[in-house]
Amino acid sequence: MQTLYLDLETYSPVPITHGTHRYAEEAEVLLVAIAVDDKPTEVWDTQYRSTWKRSLQSLINAAERIVIHNSAFDRTVLRHVGVDVPVEKIRDTMVQALAHSLPGSLGTLCDVLDVPTDKAKDKAGKKLIHLFTKPRPKNMKLRRADSASHPAEWAEFVEYARLDVDAMRDVYGRLPNWNSSVGERQLWRIDQRVNDRGIAIDLELARGAVRAFRRTSGTLAARAADLTGGHVTKLTQGARFLQYLKDYHNFTPNDLTKSTVAELVGGNSLTPEVRELLEIRQQAAATSPAKYKVLLDATSSDGRLRGTLQFCGASRTGRDAGRIFQPQNLPRPTMDADVIETGIAAMKLDCEDLLFSNVTDLCSSAVRGCLVAPEGRKLVIADLSNIESRVLAWLAGEDWKVEAFYDFDRGVGHDLYVVAYAKGFNVKPEEVVENKKTGDGSMRQYGKTMELACGYQGGVGAFRTMGGPAVAAMKDEDIQPLVNAWRKSHPNVVKLWHGVEKAAKEAIDKPDELSHFDKLQFDMKDGWLRIRLPSARYLSYPKVEIEDGRITFAGTNQYTRKWERIETYGGKLVENIVQAVARDVFMTSMVGAEQHDYGVCIRVHDELITEVPDTADYTVDQLASIMATKPSWATGLPLAAAGFETYRYKKD
Repeated sequence: MQTLYLDLETYSPVPITHGTHRYAEEAEVLLVAIAVDDKPTEVWDTQYRSTWKRSLQSLINAAERIVIHNSAFDRTVLRHVGVDVPVEKIRDTMVQALAHSLPGSLGTLCDVLDVPTDKAKDKAGKKLIHLFTKPRPKNMKLRRADSASHPAEWAEFVEYARLDVDAMRDVYGRLPNWNSSVGERQLWRIDQRVNDRGIAIDLELARGAVRAFRRTSGTLAARAADLTGGHVTKLTQGARFLQYLKDYHNFTPNDLTKSTVAELVGGNSLTPEVRELLEIRQQAAATSPAKYKVLLDATSSDGRLRGTLQFCGASRTGRDAGRIFQPQNLPRPTMDADVIETGIAAMKLDCEDLLFSNVTDLCSSAVRGCLVAPEGRKLVIADLSNIESRVLAWLAGEDWKVEAFYDFDRGVGHDLYVVAYAKGFNVKPEEVVENKKTGDGSMRQYGKTMELACGYQGGVGAFRTMGGPAVAAMKDEDIQPLVNAWRKSHPNVVKLWHGVEKAAKEAIDKPDELSHFDKLQFDMKDGWLRIRLPSARYLSYPKVEIEDGRITFAGTNQYTRKWERIETYGGKLVENIVQAVARDVFMTSMVGAEQHDYGVCIRVHDELITEVPDTADYTVDQLASIMATKPSWATGLPLAAAGFETYRYKKD
């Protein structure tokens, strides 16, 4: 079997931060580094090889397997210059690494997998990338460096390209492959089709929102200057803002972060002037304008945004990570859909200030609306209902809860949060419903917080974090009974936490033996703890050890983003397992949607956004039915999906 290893060095006036697809529209291929099987790496300088496209296409056609690191980039750039790389042939070392809980960066992978590299050359290579692959700063006379202007550096650049392929080939030989199954490769190929398809963008709205925010920022800054007597003239002046509050209002908050300001504004202890200043600060700190700017920068020339998803981008679970626009991290609207539609029309006409007192809230609420269906088509959107809670109950064998989900789906039972409180405190669900109708609704709200906080061995701290301002003020001794009630009513979930931790430790202690806990299998392979999921995919924990009775492994810290040792425990392992199983269910639903011609444009958590012809043949009921179809390995799992049709994306 002939294997082709391939890597490109490219130039584009478009920053790569604008996304691969926008970058590729104006990209030039500078160097093509290739190796066939174990033969020495060659580097083609395209300025001296006029037939490089034809030669490369011949190699691609002859290869049975093409190994590329971050293939979406190389494949997209080559497509724009007329070279076709079939997705079916590609083995992407970055995706393979991510699928096994390894970092995606080639340099970091070399460190983790002990691939020998010359650090000095690697550091020099990064400087060469900056020199040759993008325009030089505007204040420089020479706006673009090339082989003529920097011949010595160009020679080093060529050698760097050679070393990159050598490193990639070595990495490919060392990567684990137990999650490189036929099924996972099929999912990745569909994912590539989804990323290539993209979604249509209302650029008129994006431009209108940017103008609206610019206008309101000026108004807010002027009001702040007026209120402070000129002491604060720019709302980015955090230190001056704090100093003013201290000197003139004897008010000293710890900081002016988004969460702190929100908590202060939500209280009742502020003077009117301080409240107005903090509300101004809150409005000015809105992140939605950055989202609109990203859309304007990253949308391709045909009006579609592409490349927003990274397959297996979430550490350990295999879930998606967002790229460019970050569709998984959109602000929650604070306005009704019809009000947002009015605001969108107003921003396009530059008259939003006549109708809205808080323009930043409008911008934030309307950002989803930039994702639209083109003329003659519609968006059909559906998401899996309470998928993590359903998977947790199913995995744990919490039969009463599984039945409660089935009852709710048939329309004869109560919702999850009502059931959670009622079961925890041994009251009838009708009492919880009545409390919501005639009382303060605290029973159902506590039920919601119990569900969000307790499923993965969370205690008082998790409950306080998930419960919002009202719970944050509660004493520990008032929260603990709520935690205890949830655990008492979920004995099999508690067994799952402890059973999973015990099985993991047994596998680590006895690496030549398998251990099991119900639907899960645990084993060790070459220093990795593997947890086999019902789908036959594995969760992977590299370089796992037991230290002082605690399980630790090597991984990317989600806060520091560094590769370091991480501690885990039963509840956290269960969280990874549940999210991974939910991911496998969701990805199966994506396959079904594509097979029924519901063209998936974006995946957001457990929601599929599909684009279809605007006809009665495509309905939300059909898409929901497809998504609620159980995978063959998930017998007994209660699934349900619901959604809506629209021409403009929104929160249902």
